[in-house]
Amino acid sequence: MSEKLTLTRNIGIMAHIDAGKTTTTERILYYTGKNYKIGEVHDGGATMDWMVQEQERGITITSAATTVFWAFNNEQYKINIIDTPGHVDFTVEVERSLRVLDGAVALFCAVGGVEPQSETVWRQADKYKVPRISFVNKMDRSGADFFHVLEQMKDRLGANPIPLQIPIGEEENFIGVVDLISNKAYTWNESNMGLNYFEVPVPEELLDVVEEYRTKLIEGVAEESDELLTKFLEDHNSITEAEMTAAIRKATLELRITPVLCGSAFKNKGVQKLLDSIIEFLPSPMDVDAVTGINPDTEKEEIRNPDVNDHFSALAFKIATDPYVGRIAFFRVYSGTLQSGSYVLNTTTNKKERISRIMQMHANKQNPLDMIEAGDIGAAVGFKEIRTGDTLCSEKFPIILENITFPEPVISVAVEPVSQGEVDKLNIALLKLAEEDPTFRVKTDEETGQTIISGMGELHLEILVDRLKREFQVECNQGQPQVAYKEAILSKVHYREVYKKQTGGKGKFADIEFEISPTDDGIKGLQFVNDVKGGNIPKEYIPAIQKGFKAAMMNGVLAGYPLEDLKVRIIDGSAHAVDSDALSFELAAKIGFKEACKKAKKVLLEPIMKLEILTPDDYIGDVTGDLNKRRGILENITSKIGYQSVRAKVPLSNMFGYVTSLRSNTSGRASSSMEFSHYSEAPNNVIEEVVFKIKGVKIS
Repeated sequence: MSEKLTLTRNIGIMAHIDAGKTTTTERILYYTGKNYKIGEVHDGGATMDWMVQEQERGITITSAATTVFWAFNNEQYKINIIDTPGHVDFTVEVERSLRVLDGAVALFCAVGGVEPQSETVWRQADKYKVPRISFVNKMDRSGADFFHVLEQMKDRLGANPIPLQIPIGEEENFIGVVDLISNKAYTWNESNMGLNYFEVPVPEELLDVVEEYRTKLIEGVAEESDELLTKFLEDHNSITEAEMTAAIRKATLELRITPVLCGSAFKNKGVQKLLDSIIEFLPSPMDVDAVTGINPDTEKEEIRNPDVNDHFSALAFKIATDPYVGRIAFFRVYSGTLQSGSYVLNTTTNKKERISRIMQMHANKQNPLDMIEAGDIGAAVGFKEIRTGDTLCSEKFPIILENITFPEPVISVAVEPVSQGEVDKLNIALLKLAEEDPTFRVKTDEETGQTIISGMGELHLEILVDRLKREFQVECNQGQPQVAYKEAILSKVHYREVYKKQTGGKGKFADIEFEISPTDDGIKGLQFVNDVKGGNIPKEYIPAIQKGFKAAMMNGVLAGYPLEDLKVRIIDGSAHAVDSDALSFELAAKIGFKEACKKAKKVLLEPIMKLEILTPDDYIGDVTGDLNKRRGILENITSKIGYQSVRAKVPLSNMFGYVTSLRSNTSGRASSSMEFSHYSEAPNNVIEEVVFKIKGVKIS
């Protein structure tokens, strides 16, 4: 079997929840011979949904990796597939997968069209410049509308969708597709799970539509080069299928177009054509630019080419804990080769690690490999310390690849073990879960001693608590979910803090004069400016002052929530020849921060969520009335057949238990999806309520 890089595809399947990603992946496994029977999401038998929680809920939580082979044009192609979750609470899984993929298949439901999470993953794919093709799934469903989905892709995603197929029939009459490149029609044999498909004449009622869209396609192809334009002007039928395919591939890789296919994965129609299109239009590792990184020794930029002869470099994009082999790291190899049993350098931790075993993953099953090469995706065991986003490379040729950025958690809950004897067990389990999931945070509340876990939403935390019980056998109680507020200051304050302590012998002394204010536009985190003149504060103490302010920002003075952004300008100060040390200046910064913040104008920032509701026309008044009570701001309402789509921005604090309320308001007929949008200043009554709840004091 040829292992040439041009015959490899690293792809992800991404979409909104319930668009049929896992079902599509199951069909791919079946048609490529990886599975002998098809597993279904609705009966809990899907291969890629291997977690108990996934099978119970019928949703994908972790991005499972698998490798399949597909014969096309007398060549055997290797496709590494990552099936990513659609639920917004697990958006981190999509983010880290897209970072290491070369191409993606965006799935859209023919009925639901472009839904909120579709927009989120589309933006993520834009961010990482991932070429993609689209598959309009569920063409057999009642209300399916292929051309409406194309319009939504233009309007909501700003995409340039180019249909390569036209559906034959819709809803229960959907039987096949017309391929616009070959101008041939295909139908699938339902009696043998769609394994066979047949060429049939293009239905008469579709001839005009096919002619219209095929002409548009050929016109677009002709614009790709002067040579094709000349051929088109002479005779527009003279452009060959191979020339059309090459031009479409070029435009797809340059992110100018998105080829669109259609089918019904559940009814086994259109999946083989989707596999062909993955090979034809999505990039191989050779089509992707060389990866750029920083040499930690020289701090200069270096590149690594997708070449087995270049120095080894790889990025760990997911960590999983296996009860038998321990920590498994999924990684993408960008350059060079890695032998099983060899050593690599983790430049993020600056530690040497021995790779005891390399594996190719098939969901949660493992096939051992002797070596892995550039362009491939695999998993390894043997790491003592590794986190998502770490760079692995050759010891002699170190490099740090661009790290992965993750969103901040917006919801917290307190957890405690049922019995005191399980405290250590709980801490170990939480540490392992935090290693796996960068959007999951664990901290101890200094005042109450409680363990607080934070995540992306109610479902996210619910699944993690469930995993504690099932995987780690830790029974724990949990409190009510709490919103992860943040604090900010709106005014500038000038302050001087003199920290003195005499205990007999060597004392403590630090004197700092500083100014705190909101950060300059576009700057996030701590903006630290050192304007001390004449060495009044020795320069070796400046980092300690910065460290003190950074630590102090974790607990604001309004209600103890972190300050996300702050500008600190150190103006002057003094030091004592004997009593001053780094710790004194760090403590002075912490105390000074608290005192200065008391004098500043402070606000509480609350997370605002983006909400989309799909409701039958009859209930639109109840739904919008309920949103108004929750401080929701309606953005727009659009009509679909028999349904209304409502988009709104709503504070997270008013959204707990919303799904239950929506069901009762609409007799269980409406559905909703919610994702984090931004932080916004909370109104005074909310600030008073939050501060009173935490401190028991009213704001005057």
